[in-house]
Amino acid sequence: MSVIAVIPARYGSTRFPGKPLHKIAGVPMVERVRRLALAAGSVDRVIVATDDTRILDAVTAAGGEALMTPESCRNGTERAYEAVKGFAAAGDVIINLQGDAPLTPPWVIEAAAAEMAANPQLAMATPAVALSEDAYAKMAEAKAKGEVGGTTVVFDRQMNALYFSKAVIPFQREKSAGTPVYKHIGLYAYRFDTLSRLVAMEPAPLEKAESLEQLRALENGIPIRIVLTDYRGRTPWSVDSPRDAEIAADIIAAEGEIV
Repeated sequence: MSVIAVIPARYGSTRFPGKPLHKIAGVPMVERVRRLALAAGSVDRVIVATDDTRILDAVTAAGGEALMTPESCRNGTERAYEAVKGFAAAGDVIINLQGDAPLTPPWVIEAAAAEMAANPQLAMATPAVALSEDAYAKMAEAKAKGEVGGTTVVFDRQMNALYFSKAVIPFQREKSAGTPVYKHIGLYAYRFDTLSRLVAMEPAPLEKAESLEQLRALENGIPIRIVLTDYRGRTPWSVDSPRDAEIAADIIAAEGEIV
């Protein structure tokens, strides 16, 4: 069994063209994500899956591995599959990393990879973190204002996901119950045969309603193991705009490099 981290990197972002090559504190974003994956102990191989030779050349020049994938890929899941379909075995673990999350700590990646490696029967795993009271209040306030960023998850006592939502779940009617809210961290570890099944399926109703790809798995009876982790004082951040990249650089200046 091999653990292969794949970083989908599309050049033609509508809101931020060339985003993977945008430098954050002097380092291209895709290279930052690649270094994070390399620092995760259970990962055997890291591949950047792209649709543009400029990204391919940049990754190769930095000593990394990149593969060209079709421009027709509709999302990162399909691009990850296209990158590995020619050589991955059924039981291999494929980790789909967001190329626009340059501050994801390696131990978060490692947690998902290690869970899959330790449990060969698992089809899929993804990490989550418990929200503090302050973080919960901020998310609830943002959602009340109509913001869609941030996904929460609920799971059973075997740590298998019950549902993911852009809403804050569970609804805290009885606040004295002390039920924590868990924020989903958007990276996924799949068995290759599970990934193959998912990309062959049509989008499911709940997936389309929430615009959350992982619901396709749940709607089709594929269990997703939730792996609890934490950021150990680091600040997570995703980059959707040049301003976001500036904020990421400020975070690095304040907290130091992760790797």
